[in-house]
Amino acid sequence: MNIGIFGGCFNPPHKMHKNIALNLIEKGYLDKIIYVPTGDNYSKLDLIDFKHRLKMLELITDNKKLLVSDIGNNPMYEYTYQTLDYFKKIYKDDQIYFICGTDNLNEFDTWKNYKYILDNYKLLVIKRNNDNLNLLLNKYKENKNSIIFTDIDSVLLSSTLIRKKLNKRKEVLKYIDNNVYQYIKENNLYNEVEVLKLK
Repeated sequence: MNIGIFGGCFNPPHKMHKNIALNLIEKGYLDKIIYVPTGDNYSKLDLIDFKHRLKMLELITDNKKLLVSDIGNNPMYEYTYQTLDYFKKIYKDDQIYFICGTDNLNEFDTWKNYKYILDNYKLLVIKRNNDNLNLLLNKYKENKNSIIFTDIDSVLLSSTLIRKKLNKRKEVLKYIDNNVYQYIKENNLYNEVEVLKLK
């Protein structure tokens, strides 16, 4: 079985996060995908509490092939290589893939133990923007067999953009599921003051 680990802030999770996962499964790249939101120790502006991001991911995973893990909030698994090792212990006989965009791949050589990741796991890469795939592959030519460029493109959609539009219900529902929108409103997440700051 091929298991994909999908890491990110998911602040909030949007339709593209789900569509990418479903497309990877439908096209046969993966059999199962596990979302792993980053923990509260991750230093990023306007990152809401882990428990809310975890819950919102659970709201969009209405498919038995899509799972959510809370391991990202455990300080023992702060880095990607540690998270991948954790899942490898669980899925011993399966191939573990890390899902990332070309934007991540561009700076992958700055990640902790990135060579270890490339030596032991495979990257499933989603094209974003007009990134030059050959240039990126050449950057990691020693481990080129560990990098798989998918035929799935990612629409330019960011959680930051969504947070800016949260006061426009009709417009924001193009980008996030209704149940995620309701959860945000019910829990007063990304309140209006924060949204205005982002403009």
